[in-house]
Amino acid sequence: MPWFQIFQDGPEYEARKRRGKFTPPVVSLKQLRDAVPHHLFERSTTKSLAHMFRHFVIILWLLYWGWQGIAFAGRLIYLFQAGHNALSSHTLVNTAIGLTVHTLVLTPYYSWRVTHNTHHKSTNNIDRDETYVPQTRQDFKLPDDKVTVRMDYAHILEETPAYTLFKLFVRQFFGFQLYLLHNRKGNPRYPPGTSHYKPSSKLFRPKDRLSILFSNIILLTFLTLLIHFSYLHGWFFLWNHYFLPWLGSIVLFTYLQHSDPTIPYYRKDQWTFARGALATVDRPLFGWVGRFFLHNISSDHVAHHFFPTVPFYNLPEVTKAIKPVLGDYYNYDSTPALYALWRSFTQCTFVEPEGDILFFKNQYGEALVTPNFES
Repeated sequence: MPWFQIFQDGPEYEARKRRGKFTPPVVSLKQLRDAVPHHLFERSTTKSLAHMFRHFVIILWLLYWGWQGIAFAGRLIYLFQAGHNALSSHTLVNTAIGLTVHTLVLTPYYSWRVTHNTHHKSTNNIDRDETYVPQTRQDFKLPDDKVTVRMDYAHILEETPAYTLFKLFVRQFFGFQLYLLHNRKGNPRYPPGTSHYKPSSKLFRPKDRLSILFSNIILLTFLTLLIHFSYLHGWFFLWNHYFLPWLGSIVLFTYLQHSDPTIPYYRKDQWTFARGALATVDRPLFGWVGRFFLHNISSDHVAHHFFPTVPFYNLPEVTKAIKPVLGDYYNYDSTPALYALWRSFTQCTFVEPEGDILFFKNQYGEALVTPNFES
């Protein structure tokens, strides 16, 4: 790729932008399931463990912060897979792997599994989704769109590039931890004090509370071991080899899967499971590095949302099988990762408080795509 293309939109993104009008998809889940060969749904405990072992061996040798951060992010894919019982046909194996891997990246297994599964059941449903719920015009105290002019938007929303970079830095390195801690960027329907570490949180049902408490105990035990390790070998060593990669390991690719100016959000009767699954974007993040270390979760995320129990190593074949069925409704974007991150972060500013099909508007109140209500 020529160096200047790093700062250009991908052709797939440009095509969605040129279409301008969005017609909500009508897709049969049976069509998609029938298009996927049956063997791709089969889970192999041996194969999953072999991939995980390979990944842990790599982690032992990757000492450079950036590579280690990507490797840590790859380890997080096992969070997704274990939480969906996709690593093995044995629930106990999925739970054991999930608890182990979640704990190693300081993530509460049971509480995160609950909210992540809710996210899958209500993807891009603005009323019920759990993560990356967009802010509305009312949240910014913007005037009604019928009377607001470009200068009004600029006065309230426009930021200096330095401040935008600072916010992007906070989101990338601390966003996931802040979400777990106090529901930052989660659904605003939850009251203040909502936390993945609080068993009585409205995120969970009463029957989940013992499991949440168990996750917290496991995490506290691991943190105690880390503190003891830092006492033996020094805090600086632990910071270099564990905490720096841990801080930057997840937000970029999860944010880009669900935040894009050309992708819709839904309210009320316009949302269906299929439309929510199609409100995601497949991105070839970092080329072969992303495929190898992130285990296809970015390049085949649409397939993961339709069939979350499919093992990650079968996702490319599932994508290949469902693309002809989905046609233009399949969202793919080859825009380089860092440019796509800046684009989404600066253009996905808010949505309107009314309407059943919504697209992000930028800092000047402009949307790239509008719903085709005639359809």
